[in-house]
Amino acid sequence: VDEGRLVGRIDAYLDVHWDDVVADIDALVRIPSYLEEDKADADAAAPFGPGPRAALTAALDRAAAMGFTVRDVDGYMGIADLPGESDTQIGIIGHMDVVPEGPGWTFPPFQVTRKDGYLIGRGVIDDKGPSVVALWAVKFWKDLQDEGATARFPYTVRFLFGTNEETGMGDVPYYLERYDDPAFLFTPDAEFPVCYGEKGTFHGRILSEPMVERNVLELHGGAAENAVPGQAEALVRVAPGTKLESTDRVQVLWPADNQVRLVASGKSAHASMPEGGVNAIGLLVDYLLENQLLTNKERAFFGFEKKLLGHTDGSGVGLACADEHFGPLTIVGGTVATEGDRFVQTVDSRFPTATSADEILETLQLEADKVGAEVDQTLAMDPFLVPPDSPVIQALLKAYNEATGDDAKPFTIGGGTYARKFACAASFGPEMLGQRNPDWVGAMHGPDEGVSEELLRQAFRIYALTLGELMALDL
Repeated sequence: VDEGRLVGRIDAYLDVHWDDVVADIDALVRIPSYLEEDKADADAAAPFGPGPRAALTAALDRAAAMGFTVRDVDGYMGIADLPGESDTQIGIIGHMDVVPEGPGWTFPPFQVTRKDGYLIGRGVIDDKGPSVVALWAVKFWKDLQDEGATARFPYTVRFLFGTNEETGMGDVPYYLERYDDPAFLFTPDAEFPVCYGEKGTFHGRILSEPMVERNVLELHGGAAENAVPGQAEALVRVAPGTKLESTDRVQVLWPADNQVRLVASGKSAHASMPEGGVNAIGLLVDYLLENQLLTNKERAFFGFEKKLLGHTDGSGVGLACADEHFGPLTIVGGTVATEGDRFVQTVDSRFPTATSADEILETLQLEADKVGAEVDQTLAMDPFLVPPDSPVIQALLKAYNEATGDDAKPFTIGGGTYARKFACAASFGPEMLGQRNPDWVGAMHGPDEGVSEELLRQAFRIYALTLGELMALDL
């Protein structure tokens, strides 16, 4: 099929089947498929609980009804194959698990509401909607082949349904212990045009030395270690007659004689893009230091905290570095708490190829040693990169530019997707960088999660064209 006729066929197919696509998204959104560890039962093929299990069953049943060859990998992963002339595989992976609904919804979270060209419901953009759209893009080619309008693909298309992307990606290692990597794979769980690399990730805990004698009686802040904290509080013992003033960002409350509660309000941001955030823990630290509310030991530790939290590029603690693909390292202190006689600060660093998790740990420990603190590493993932000029990345880029008329370039991210779990992979749409939704349409993971139907239709065109481009490569 020549390219001009192909685009026409894709649009005609969309017009006929779009309501079926939306119905399939709705059927999956109706299943609250978040992790429930207390109900997980690997022996019953529900390793992440009943919700992900039910969503996987529904996805495989739908794929089987579409005519794909399906397999259930013990509840960890689902397979839907479109066999080609060879066993060499082009892979697509989406995930059937979601985050819990959380508070604040004005629409029903577990059904699709169609309004003014948008779909609302948990998972419509992350990642049930894009997964269904990509599966239908494979079915478009299957239907062409069944009609005899085009030959069978030279490679097998393998669609993978994941069940644990949101909480650890424990599904992929289980799959890869039993099956080979595809020759190339993409995941419809990010942004267009095409992401060819993901920064490394380092998570750690910094523990102060025990402080039996201290002025900061309680300290807590942040909701997640992978975000700039928007809120933090401290309960502090102060000398009689101490006078303190509230600031724009720090509120001063007096719950008892000789005690002050400091409430800091910052601005939250994701750890992979911390530049727009204001770290509430850092605001508290600055206030405590500036108003001389600390013992000598506390002052030493909070001086270290100030250097750590005051620079998202790591320059305060000797971590600053960059490379040509990923740009600069980032680091945030996401949560803080008092545990016994110690202060415990978590850190999340996203790093380029210019350093490593081992080097980050070593550098942080050298700084922590100066104030009697220790650093525990809790997570380390190497940077993931497929060369941007490689044929597979260029094929995805060509399909995107052809469908949109853009002249876009590939990019890298600080976050992590399924792509990094495979040998040769990319994250690929469906979101468009810089696209704005109406105020009543929420973001992924938030209340009223929503997506434009036109965005998903555009993604369908891109994925259908992409499959044609990839099949022309010598893999």
